[in-house]
Amino acid sequence: MTINATYLAQRTRSSANWADARRRVLHAYRAWLRAAPEVQTMYTLNLPVSSLRTKIRQEFERHRFVNQLRTVDVLLFQSHQEFQETLNFWKQQSHVLKYFRAEEEPKARLPSNFINGFLEGRN
Repeated sequence: MTINATYLAQRTRSSANWADARRRVLHAYRAWLRAAPEVQTMYTLNLPVSSLRTKIRQEFERHRFVNQLRTVDVLLFQSHQEFQETLNFWKQQSHVLKYFRAEEEPKARLPSNFINGFLEGRN
């Protein structure tokens, strides 16, 4: 397998207006949704594609009410960077599963005090 570092590369650009930003966000969202089955097979995830798509939706919804156009541009850049790194297989399985940590580990909360955390072996 030949490594092509420019696969999925895009130029960084700013949105001209809110309509352009909306179009770019929808394009990125649809690209993530289409790539979900490929991500599942590449990283041999024990999760159904529907849960991957649900998590993608949650990540996009988390930033739904951003009011500044420049912030939307930065978030789009970060989304595309994650997309490129994921589909180029530059990540490990643990990097992809970090988004699902809360669902898989319900006890991933902080201990109530220092001694309990120390005795559990957590930092």
